[in-house]
This record gives sequence, C-alpha cells and structure tokens, in this order.
Amino acid sequence: MGIPGLSNQNNGQKWLGITEPISLAGPTEEDVIKSHELEKYLQGVGLYESQQEAVGREEVLGRLDQIVKIWVKTISRAKGFNEQLVHEANAKIFTFGSYRLGVHGPGADIDTLCVGPRHATREEDFFGELQKMLSEMEEVTELHPVPDAHVPVMKFKFNGVSVDLLYARLALWVIPEDLDVSQESILQNVDEQTVLSLNGCRVTDQVLRLVPNIQNFRTTLRCMRFWAKRRGVYSNVAGFLGGINLALLVGRICQLYPNALPNMLVSRFFRVYTQWRWPNPVMLCAIEEGSLGLSVWDPRRNPKDKYHLMPIITPAYPCMNSTYNVTTSTLLIMSEEFKRGTEICEAMEASKADWDTLFEPYPFFEAYKNYLQIDITAENPDDLRQWKGWVESRLRQLTLKIERYTYGMLQCHPHPGEFSDKSRSFHQCYFMGLQRKQGVPVNEGEQFDIRLTVEDWKNSVNAYTSWKPGMEIHVSHVKRRNIPNFIFPGGIRPKATGENKQSSKLRVSGQSQPEKSQGGKAAVLGADDTRKRKRLEDNNNSRISKSSLSPPNREVHEDRTLISATSSCSMKFDDSEVNSMGDQKSLKPCLKSAGEIPSGDSVPNGSAMHNKQSVAPDTSNTKEDERLAIEQIMSGPYEAHQALAQEPDELEEDLGYRNQVNDNGGSVKSNNFDSPNSKFTVAEEQVISKETICSTHSFSNGGLEELEPAELTAPLLCRIPAPVPQRKPLIRLNFTSLGKAVDKSS
Repeated sequence: MGIPGLSNQNNGQKWLGITEPISLAGPTEEDVIKSHELEKYLQGVGLYESQQEAVGREEVLGRLDQIVKIWVKTISRAKGFNEQLVHEANAKIFTFGSYRLGVHGPGADIDTLCVGPRHATREEDFFGELQKMLSEMEEVTELHPVPDAHVPVMKFKFNGVSVDLLYARLALWVIPEDLDVSQESILQNVDEQTVLSLNGCRVTDQVLRLVPNIQNFRTTLRCMRFWAKRRGVYSNVAGFLGGINLALLVGRICQLYPNALPNMLVSRFFRVYTQWRWPNPVMLCAIEEGSLGLSVWDPRRNPKDKYHLMPIITPAYPCMNSTYNVTTSTLLIMSEEFKRGTEICEAMEASKADWDTLFEPYPFFEAYKNYLQIDITAENPDDLRQWKGWVESRLRQLTLKIERYTYGMLQCHPHPGEFSDKSRSFHQCYFMGLQRKQGVPVNEGEQFDIRLTVEDWKNSVNAYTSWKPGMEIHVSHVKRRNIPNFIFPGGIRPKATGENKQSSKLRVSGQSQPEKSQGGKAAVLGADDTRKRKRLEDNNNSRISKSSLSPPNREVHEDRTLISATSSCSMKFDDSEVNSMGDQKSLKPCLKSAGEIPSGDSVPNGSAMHNKQSVAPDTSNTKEDERLAIEQIMSGPYEAHQALAQEPDELEEDLGYRNQVNDNGGSVKSNNFDSPNSKFTVAEEQVISKETICSTHSFSNGGLEELEPAELTAPLLCRIPAPVPQRKPLIRLNFTSLGKAVDKSS
C-alpha cells in the first residue's frame, strides 16, 4: 500500500508530502556549528532526561505490559473461558505522544494505550478489575480514573513515573503480540472512544513515517516545544499549540526543507508560518476518505469545519483538525509570536541576537494592564481535580463569548498555566489578559461591560452535571498592580517600574537600551502622577517603534485602559491609548520577503525523502523564491476555505442554556443574580435598570461585588446603560463623557 503522502515526481525522485520541497539545500558549515550550539543549549536548559531516568521509564513500561497481560487472563477466567482461551488471552501496551516521538524531558508523563480483546470491557473490566489491581500495588500512587472524559483515561504514578493510560477495545478475540495499530482495519466494529484512544498512537507513528530525518525532526521539535512554553503559547486546551500540533507543524517544515539541520529548520519554521494564510490547513499528507465511513476534516462538506481558524490536520485516518480550540485572540497572539521569531532568527543570522533572545520568557503579568482572575475551590482534592478539569475545558468558552459579544473588539489572552494560593485549601486560579483589538478606532468614553457575559459563562460552568457542594467559582477583574503575590516565584513581586518593564522588552527584542532620563518617574503610581506616567510610556513606545528589531505588538502595547466604576469589567480607552495604538501600527516585521502577513492558508504538504548523500547548497533559493514557493504550496483544494466568525454549536448550546434559565425564572444553581435584593437577571431583562447598576448589595457567591474593586468611586456607578437586545451580544458599548469624569476623579 505504501506510505501515505509519498509522491513521485517526473524526475523520478520521491517526496514526502503533497508538494515537492521548497529547498533541497544542504547545511553550510555555519549551519553545522549553530545546530551543535542549539543542541548544547537545549541540553544545558535540562530538556534531556538522564540515562537512569530513561531506564526507569523502560522498566515501568515493562511492568505495565506484564500487569495488563495478567489482568486480561484474570477477567477471561472469571468470564468462564476455558484454559486454552485463557492462555491465549492477551493485552498489549503501546506508547504515543512526546515519549513515542522521542522528545520527552525529565519528569514528563508517559502517554500509554492498553489494547485489549472484545470481551474486556472498558466500564467493568478496565475501570473495574484493572483499576482495582493497580490500587492494591505499592508501586502505584495518585491513582485517578476519569471514565467520563471525552477520551477515558486512568492517571497514576508508577514508581514515581507519571502515566496516562487509555484503553482500546478491539473487535478481536485475541490480541496478537505483533499487532500493528496503524492499519485501518483495526478500526472496524469499534466504538468512538476506542477510535479516539487509538488515534494518539496512529498519529504519532504516522508522523515519524512522514518526516525525512527523524533525528533532525526531534531536535527541532524539542526546540519549538521549549520556545512555545517560554513564550506562553503551549496549551491546546487554552487555544494555543499542544504537543501534537507542534509535531505536525515541525514535521511539515522538515518535509519542505528535507536536508536542513535544526538551526535552519527553526528559522524556516518561523518564516513559513509568518507567511501562512490561515485558515488554510497544514497537512503532512493528503486526507484519505477511508473505507469505514468515519468523518474526516473537510470544510467543503462539513459545515462545522468551516469555523476552524487554524486547522492543523492529523495524518492518520480519520484525519481530524488538532487545533479546534484556537480562537481569534489566540491565533493573533501566535501570529505575533511567529513574527517575533522570524525577526530574532534574522537578527541571529546577523549576529545581533542569540538563543537566549529567542527563548526569553513572555512577561505575561507585565504585558497587560487589565486581567480577569478566575478562582475555583472545592472541599477535597478529588473534587478539586474534577472541578478543575471541567472549568479548564470551559475556559475557551469565556474567550469565545467575550470575542463574540464585543464583536471582536476586546481580545483575551488566556495564561496557559494555573496557580494556587497555598494559604487557601483546595484552590486553583487562572488569568486572562484583556486588551482592545489594535487598529479599531477608539471613541471617547467607549466602554466594555462584560458582567453579563461573565455571569452567563459562570452559569454554564455551574451547570456541571457532577457538581458537588463546595465547588465554587469566582471571576474578578484585577489591574496589573494588584496581581496577587502568590503567582510570582517565591511569592515575591518583581519591581514593576516603567524602566524595568521597558528594559525587559528591549532584551526580548534585542534592542539597545534607550535613555534613562525619565525612567524613575514611571515608578510613581500615585493618582497625581497618572497622566505623567502615561505620557512617559507613550514616549517610550514611540522610541521602540523606531527600532530596527520590533517586538510583537502585544509586548510593546501596555493596554492603557481605564476601568469604569460601572464594573471592574467595564473598560474605557482614553486618548493615550489611541496614541499607543498608533505607535503599534508602525511596527513591521523584518521579514522583507514576506510582505504583509497573510490571513488564510491552504493544503500544501510535501518534502523530499532524506538522502544521506551530500547536497550542494542551493544559492538560487532566495527569500523571494521561498515566498513564491510558500504561496504555491498554499494553492490547494481547500484554498477557498474561509473560517467563519465563531463555532455555532457551542454558542447555540449556550443560547439554549440561557433560554432554560429564562424558563426557570432566571434562577440557576449558584447563580449570583437570583438574590431577592438584586434586579439583575441574565435572560429576563433587556435593559439594565439604574437601580441595578447602583446596587451595592453583597452576594453569597461574589456576584457584581467581586467584579468591582473598592478603589472605584460610587458616584460614577449611577448611569443608565444602553439597552441590550435579546439574543444579541451582552456587551454594551457606551459612548459617554465618563472618560473625562474618571480623569477628574483621579
């Protein structure tokens, strides 16, 4: 049958992928030196495990394989099978994810799959007998089964090694020891959960088959995973890039530059994806329809697929989009990071930057002036683990709602990590940076009131079917200066003077230090100095915009929003912010051949098979040639695909939920708006009354009070907002003179 994605060209050469490579150029001496430096750098930052830890993982996998073989024989005997069938009964352990790809680091978990016969059920046998066996073993700790997950999993530690164990129940009476899970026939007559569980192994194996040089692929992927984590864009659930997404992106670059070493592959990664026109898909091979009738990604036939903003397609049948969580905001953030990477790689080629510059951590808690803080608590560790998993799966909904209900004018940057206040029992919290979409005209007094949006989202979260008493969620607005100390290393807040923040940005971008004549003034945060601080920051931003190596917009921009007292989530943008946005527009990437950054993309995928023979450098392959080659790659069958605004299924589900709230008189479990003192309901009122806005009642679960910091003055609360049409965005855009009032009060 051959390898999917292997194409024959007229000259007799074979390529991996759909298109031929952009360049067959081999490495120069400088590439060899810099690639060795990169590998040494990655080792120095601790991305490789020790030999002892590697041996320990092998031993754990061996023991797991023995355990599942004993387990399947035990349940076969219990089901009345004769001794011959019991003897033939078998189960097998497979690995996938970072461990199978060979890019795992110290302390990483092992993604494993147990493949069992048709008579070994998931509910009774896997989450029953096998779970019982594991719970009785001294080597197993922190056992946590999640049978109701989208992909059911058992999480535990075996001799200190973290393991995620999935289960696939095949339609076979006996599992052969040489089973090949990559065969399409293995998916016959199995349930959806088995298809999803097998997908990880099938995709991982296919990726390794479709890259021309596995060692170069692994080194480059290690580098890009480290970069994504340092820059805050590594989290599939938050709408960024996960491990498999990065593997597919890197694999495509390896196909397009089959003879390049990691140093060049990293540079081309940023260059290609800076020019990539999303939502055209990135694919390692052509999408195969298959013979089992399973649904595959195809926006031409599947309306749901039209809403995917950054499709990265898995290469194994059934081909799926691995980045369906990406939102408008997170796509913009990743695009800016691709631009930044391109600029730094070009600076590295000119010896004006180094690997430290590329991997500079993104200063999330200095990048924005306004944040949403989502706190969750529970009564015990098990409840917190379940509650945490549910809330994390719904965080994307909050981003989607805010984007939709502000018509895309307010953007959210979810922090991919989580934090815990050790002074509170069973507590976790998450943060989102907020800023106005750049390039949108700012009108005086314009405000975003997202209270209804936040409460609507909280209600949907509190509708958790496994909700238990003690599972609470609070959402509050915090300004940068009020970020809690427990999120910082050691609980110590770094000094946040204007000079220090500016220096951090310059280090990231590789720029020279500007004058310090006014730096000390920015450290004063009193009310009398507010306008001076804004002018100083505007001047600094103006200086940055003239620099030769510009950092991405989100780093330069300080989102100078004034939060009105109507709500801590009602944001107004003043003239200083308009000026700063004007500065941002002058920032241009240094990739001269890329031109303007495109907004969509298509199907290309090809690359030559690796040839160990030396290849002469292709001096004719200029940046302009590369740009044209990338454009040609993006002219495939999905070129006409244009992503729509938001994914309808999720938002319709939420509309249905609000209708249910309306039918119930606006009362929902743990709803902050069902207080007899409050006239503020989610679905019943189209116009928010003046009494509601001016209310200072306390609510048992936080309610409006948790969205209104004490620093906000009461007189500004009393104003009548614009009406909100039913089933329209719950964000109100108010054009008043409140901005002047806020300035006067400060």
